[in-house]
Parts: sequence; C-alpha cells; structure tokens
Amino acid sequence: MKGIRMDACRRVVGLLLLGAAVCAAASAQDMRENVMKSLFADQKASHAGDAVTIIVVETNSASNDASTNSTRESNFSVGAQTSSTAPAVNFGLGTSNGFKGSGGTSSKGSVQAKLSARVDSVLPNGNLVISGNRVIIVNGEKQIITISGVVRPSDIQADNSLYSYNIADAQIAFEGDGIVSRAQGPGWITKLLHWLL
Repeated sequence: MKGIRMDACRRVVGLLLLGAAVCAAASAQDMRENVMKSLFADQKASHAGDAVTIIVVETNSASNDASTNSTRESNFSVGAQTSSTAPAVNFGLGTSNGFKGSGGTSSKGSVQAKLSARVDSVLPNGNLVISGNRVIIVNGEKQIITISGVVRPSDIQADNSLYSYNIADAQIAFEGDGIVSRAQGPGWITKLLHWLL
C-alpha cells in the first residue's frame, strides 16, 4: 500500500515538474521580450513601434578639377623668280588654332542633429526599418528634419542610440519654412526673368 502511494506521489511530483518546465520553456520562447524585461540587459529597439535615438553626423566633401590645352599650326608658302628685270613673286599662307580651357567644382556640407525614430517593421533577416521626423518652430520659422532607412540591431549601441552613417538606404532631409527661408530665395520677378531668359 505504501509503495502504491509513493509511486503516485512520484508521478504527481514528476507531472508538476514537467508542467513547470513546459511553462518556463513557453515563456522563454521570445528571447527579445525577456531581454526587454530583464533588469541586467540593455533595452534596445527590436520590435515594431519601439523608439531609437538617431545621432545625425554627416560631413560631405567633393571636388573635381579639369584642364584642357590644345594647339594646331600649319604653314604653306610658294615662291617664284624670273629674270633679273621681272619682279619676284612670293606667296605664303599660314594658319594657327589654339584652345585652352579649365574648370573646377567643389562642395562641402556638414549636418549635426539628434532625434528619435520609430521602428516601422522588422525584416525577415532581423533588420529594422525605421522612420522619424522632428518639427521645430522658433519665432514663426519652422525647421523639419526627417529620416528613414534600414538598421542592423547590432549597430544599435547600449544606450539605444545609433549614428546616422550606420543606416542603410538612409534618406535624411532638412527643410525650412518661414520668413528667413523665404528671404533667402529669389523673388517671383527674378524667377520669371530666369524662366524667360
């Protein structure tokens, strides 16, 4: 009788342990979710709707120089002389052509900003599609910063920030609207004259 009870107790304990193991395995299936809940892990963006801080540091510089130099020269002459009493006949023809040209272009740009973006979706390979914008209005002058692209989770730092040069297919736009922006552009009369000419 005691042996039957011991077997029954062991079976119950075994079933309880098995149930606990199944529950633990089920709750551990989503590793990213558990990382987000952990007190010891870094909280990085990994799901759709998560936010990530973008540090925009863009510096561009380009230059191009070109030079051309060509010359061409040709001469032709004819001479004739008869007796000492007749005048001498001389004929000459000469042509020359030359061209020299040079040109150069250069451009430089630098942009620094910091804004937050949202994870729109997660690609099958785990990369994150992000997009975000920031609108700043100061004294009626509006500045709009927009950014979008694809991010690898390994490029996101421990503080959930990301440099803009780590964004693939990045599209970064800085636009302004207001009195200052309108004053920097040409007037409508100037635009009309440029269009006509």
